[in-house]
Order: sequence, then C-alpha cells, then structure tokens
Amino acid sequence: MRYFVELRYDGAAYCGWQRQPDMPSVQQTIETALTKLLRTPTEIVGAGRTDTGVNASYYVAHFDTDVDVNITQMLYKLNMMLPKDIGIFSITPVEVTAHARFAAMEREYTYFISSVKNPFRRHSAWLYYVPLDVEAMNQAAAKLMTYSDFTSFAKLNSNNKTNICRIMDAHWSVEEDGVLRFTIRADRFLRNMVRSIVGTLVDVGRGRYTVDEFCKIVEAKDLRLSSAGAPAQGLFLSDVVYHSSVFTKHDKKE
Repeated sequence: MRYFVELRYDGAAYCGWQRQPDMPSVQQTIETALTKLLRTPTEIVGAGRTDTGVNASYYVAHFDTDVDVNITQMLYKLNMMLPKDIGIFSITPVEVTAHARFAAMEREYTYFISSVKNPFRRHSAWLYYVPLDVEAMNQAAAKLMTYSDFTSFAKLNSNNKTNICRIMDAHWSVEEDGVLRFTIRADRFLRNMVRSIVGTLVDVGRGRYTVDEFCKIVEAKDLRLSSAGAPAQGLFLSDVVYHSSVFTKHDKKE
C-alpha cells in the first residue's frame, strides 16, 4: 500500500530534504522514524528537493509498506518519534501509481524579508535593512511570467535536462507587520532558482538594476549576471498541487 504524507518542517538543522551521507536531512530523519515504527526498512520519496536551511510550510511525500496501518495511531506515534522541527499532519492511502514528485503539477515557494530585527523570525526571514522599492520589484517579477528559460537563475552543475519552467505567478506583497512576502508558483523549479531570483529582484528594489536590466539578465541565460542568492532561512516551499484524481489536500491544522 502506498501512502501520501503531508508535513511541514523547519529546515535550520538540516542539510535539506534529500538524504546525504554523514549529514542530517529531513528525509533520513523521517525514514528512521518510519523504519522503527513499521519495524521494517522504509524509504520515503519527497515532492522535491529543498536545500540546506530551507523550510517547508507544506510538503508532500510518499512511502510504501505491506504493514497493516492504523492511520490515526500511526500519525500520533510518528509525530511523537520525530523531532520538534518536523510535523506530520496527514497520512492518506493512495493508488500505487501516485507519485509525490512526478505527479505534482505545480509547486509554490514563498520568501520573507524583514527590515526589523525579530529574534522569533531568525529562522524564517531575511533581515535586510536597505529600503526597497516594492513597486519596481513587482514590475520586474511580473516579467518572469513572459519567459520560459531560466538558465540565469540555475545552479551550475545541477545536471538539469532543461532549464525551461512555466511560471504562473510571481509577486511581492507587504504583510501587516511590514514583512515583505514574495510568492512564486511554477510547474517546476531549478535548484537554487528561487533564491537567485529573490536576490536579483532585491537588487532591483535597491536601485542596482532597472526593470529593463532585470529582463536583460533573464534573456542573457548567464548565471554570472544574476545577483547572489538570498539566504536560505527566508525560503519556504509552501504548496504542492496534484490532480484531484491523484490526491486531495487536507486542511492544515495550526
């Protein structure tokens, strides 16, 4: 039987989602707990890779098991076994062909920037004191939806078969506490792509680049022209979308 797992995690203590030799990862931490709980080696497959220090406010993974599972008990026990920075909020049986990574139709990331030092957001926002022109950043962000090749924001040597992505939404908003929030949604993302885009958009906001110059960076398909990537702690994987025939999302309980 295959099960989809909905979860969230604070990525500060991990080298990212993907299992790494001799380094703590979210995947390995969950697999260790599942293996103990099910009393058989159990692997889990994630919806995508998040890098070191990156968070997920919504994430989906799947695992297979022949063990007869009481979902309510398993959800409780798994959360008790996992560290406080990883939380599971649903376990759902799905068709054996459902795949957490390959069946995903869209993914969404959000990025947070704070201009005020807040110790409670040290793992969830980039502290950035320079005033930013949010209108200019939004004008540049909107241009992203007119492009498909994002080589200028792709990490080198990442073995991508293609750097083509379809961005459906990219915009900045200001939250009630003054924190800037960037939301970007696409059918797929390249490694380090969002942080590189955010870093370059911030340079638009501080006046280093105009909107036209930002467009030229995208069109150049040259990573050397984009800005340094924004810090990991402000980035969250915030949504993963599947066709309703594959999986229906549960409401997150705060």
